[in-house]
Amino acid sequence: MTTRRRFIGSVVVGAASAWTGARWPGMLSAQGARRRISIAGRPVTVVDMHAHCVIPVTEIVRGTPLASSGGAGAPGLVLGPERLEAMDRTGVDVEALTINGFWWYAAERALARAIVSAQNEGLAKWVAAHSDRFVALASVALQFPDLAAEQLEDGVKRLGLRGASIGGHVNGEELSQPKYDVFWAKAAELGVLVFMHPNNAQNLIKPGTLRGRGGLDNVIGNPLETTHFLSRLIFEGTLDKFPGLKIGAAHGGGYLPSYLGRSEVGCSRGNTPCTNTKNPSAYMRSQVIVDTMVFSDEGLRHLVAELGASQVVYGTDVPYDWPVTVDLVLNASFLSDADKEAILGGNLKRLLRL
Repeated sequence: MTTRRRFIGSVVVGAASAWTGARWPGMLSAQGARRRISIAGRPVTVVDMHAHCVIPVTEIVRGTPLASSGGAGAPGLVLGPERLEAMDRTGVDVEALTINGFWWYAAERALARAIVSAQNEGLAKWVAAHSDRFVALASVALQFPDLAAEQLEDGVKRLGLRGASIGGHVNGEELSQPKYDVFWAKAAELGVLVFMHPNNAQNLIKPGTLRGRGGLDNVIGNPLETTHFLSRLIFEGTLDKFPGLKIGAAHGGGYLPSYLGRSEVGCSRGNTPCTNTKNPSAYMRSQVIVDTMVFSDEGLRHLVAELGASQVVYGTDVPYDWPVTVDLVLNASFLSDADKEAILGGNLKRLLRL
């Protein structure tokens, strides 16, 4: 009889084998020496907060309405040798793996439990086999906040996962609603990072609005969803309730760091009561971590100026085809060597307990 653990292991190994020899968009075909990053002649550890993957759960969802969602997804998402090759080429020493898309938020409780269990066991298995190069954040079934809290605790305490990966909403519901406090409380109690990755602002945008040229669902939709998510947690008091909570926000934290001045005065106007006790910038400078995916020297300078170098971390969005920003950080004349080291890895080494 095949146990669940054996099944998960066979899925991970089989999926990795299936991708041997594959290439992702924009990758060089030839293997090269591992790039080592140094600052002022001293080697530093580069840690990537924004690293997508999947653990296929095809057998678990077979015959269910979610059957089409449990496979490999886009090329490069299933973990295999090419992931290590890409890390070596771009100078990444450690990836913090996350499973995104959050299609399992539509599952009923028993199925959601099985999906998340398989994903987290699979992540833990991969990390255990490559412990010097990877950590992972747990999947959770956030549509059942009590179950999500249980899954996070199990992932952290039993499987050695370093936090949680969540979407910006649950089937359109705001995560600042009190029903989700049980999950936020558990994350704060465990002292772990919660990384939020958006999904094209499907909870905010009229269907079809961002179709057409330019990939606007991603280019505009993703940072918009992140901006909305963070603003809700701030203005509706979630970050006040859980002052120890640490939120990771992809894509430079969305638009919020670039327009903090407007948010700062939002609650001082008479018809806009808020429950936050501090200015939005205070939360952004203490409880929110954003990645470097802004792609320009001025964008990075502004991000650090608004939030501080302690709140900015390296991110790649691997395996998707975006610019690699390690040199953006290394060549930034406005950053001290200490700031560069913190952004490229030091901040995440502390947060993820590397």
